[in-house]
Amino acid sequence: MFLRKSLKSIDLIPSGLAVAVCVAALVLAVPATPVRAQVPGDLTGSGLIDDQVEEEIDDQVEEEVVDEVADAVEESIDNQLDRLLLGPGDSFVEEQVEEEVEEQITDNVEEELQEETEQVVEENVEENVEETIEETVEEQIAETVTEELEDSVEASVEEAVESTVTDEVEEKVAETVESVVEEEVALEVETGVQEQVEADVETQVAENVEERVQETVAANAEARAAEIVEEQLDNEIDDILDDLEAGLEIDEERIHSDHWLVMAEPQVFEELAEEGYLFDTVTELPALGMRLAEVAGPSSFDITEVRRGVLDVVGKDRAEVDLNHIYTAGTELATVGEGVSPRTAANLPVASLPVVEAEAPRIGMIDSLVDTSHPALSAAHINSRTFVAEGAPQPSFHGTAIASIIAANDPEYQGLEPQAQIYAAAVFEQDPERGEIASTVSLLRALDWLIASHVDVINISLAGPPNRLLETALNRAKQNNMLILAAAGNGGPVAAPMYPAAYDSVVAVTAVDQTRRVFRLANRGTYLDIAAPGVGLLHARAGGGYVASSGTSFAVPFAATAAAALRRQHPGSDVMSELYRSAEDLGPPGRDEIYGYGLLRFSGS
Repeated sequence: MFLRKSLKSIDLIPSGLAVAVCVAALVLAVPATPVRAQVPGDLTGSGLIDDQVEEEIDDQVEEEVVDEVADAVEESIDNQLDRLLLGPGDSFVEEQVEEEVEEQITDNVEEELQEETEQVVEENVEENVEETIEETVEEQIAETVTEELEDSVEASVEEAVESTVTDEVEEKVAETVESVVEEEVALEVETGVQEQVEADVETQVAENVEERVQETVAANAEARAAEIVEEQLDNEIDDILDDLEAGLEIDEERIHSDHWLVMAEPQVFEELAEEGYLFDTVTELPALGMRLAEVAGPSSFDITEVRRGVLDVVGKDRAEVDLNHIYTAGTELATVGEGVSPRTAANLPVASLPVVEAEAPRIGMIDSLVDTSHPALSAAHINSRTFVAEGAPQPSFHGTAIASIIAANDPEYQGLEPQAQIYAAAVFEQDPERGEIASTVSLLRALDWLIASHVDVINISLAGPPNRLLETALNRAKQNNMLILAAAGNGGPVAAPMYPAAYDSVVAVTAVDQTRRVFRLANRGTYLDIAAPGVGLLHARAGGGYVASSGTSFAVPFAATAAAALRRQHPGSDVMSELYRSAEDLGPPGRDEIYGYGLLRFSGS
């Protein structure tokens, strides 16, 4: 008893330890009772915590309390005994102390352990129960909310999908119905329109066909009547025409077969000379900027091979090689004392006022020799030059006739422009078998002279086959602002085109009579540009007197004189376009193959 008091007085067991011991004893002494907690019934269903959770909590609390109390008691006792016992030999005291301590511990621990245990258990249970309840409630709430949210979302999605699908289906159905209706309506309309159009077209076609048939029948009847009349006229003059056509026909095969020609710029000839080419005769053409060479050769040589050889040396388009072709004015159709004077044919008054020489047109002629001693031409202003071989006989019939039509200046007979300055280039020579003929060489030399003389226009009253050299020279003349007019030809309606009139650089002139009918032997074709009087024209005859002749060559002076006069009045203007615009349209509307743009009209007519 004394020892117990002593131990107690020296505070052998601390109060905190005593509490711990008491709690441990209480836990060990009190049997485990199930702990239940109340949770909302609508969350748990039964309102109770799972038994397994309670057991796990009790076991965990008991183990923790017992371990802590035992460790603390043992450590505290050991420390107190070490202070009280001074030596290892006092075993009796130690045993008594241990017994007293055990008894004291038993008493105190049982009392305090129960209180501490109840408090600790209550706190731990309350805390664990609260955490468990919160977790359980949160899980159940989350599950409930998730389910409700899923249900709500699902319902909303279903409603939205149903609404969207319904709208889309309704829209597509409406569009489909509208499309079908439009197609049906369009098909019905198209069918109706097509039927109506077919009916209208059939009616219109029937009316047009009937009208055209009537017009065609009438036209055919008129054409047939004209053909019958023309056939009758043809039968009456067949014999005369046979002789005339034989004399007027131009033979394109007529050439100087023993000559071939080369024309090029002077530098080209120097290159040819270096390659061994030698030429018999060379003529300078300064106004054209060219040089002309004549080469004698056998009639059997191939001009194609010669041309190829020259071009191989100098290059393409630098030289022209061709034959020395022959041109003719045709056999004259002359009747003595009968015919129409030039001014009457052109509907011009007799010239009365003098023309200042500086204002007079300068007209070039490429033709035969002109008889300037004729009374109609003795007072005319004519400058002549010959371009035929020396000593060759020169005819003067055709050249005299053309010059008188242009510039005759006699009180009894006046030409279209008596004050005109005439530059007459004589290119024809008289051939005993072929009549009046002109060569390509003579034409080129005459053209060069007229360009150098600065004439306003050039009148060419002859025709023949195409020639490369002549075409090139005419193109150069046009580039120098030279206006050239030529006869369309007297080969007949079905004859091939005649040159130089058929070249683009030349104005082709055909002939008509006083009734505006085309000369029956005139050439026809797309190259024709304009028509002028050329049938039954009265003109001066070489050696004296006057005769009447017909042909396209007699129509050229009318167009040439009109163009020259306009050039003097309107320098730099396109005079031919003006003459085409003012021409009297004959035949089919517009330009045609018979009259070109129509009949020439003088400014005073």
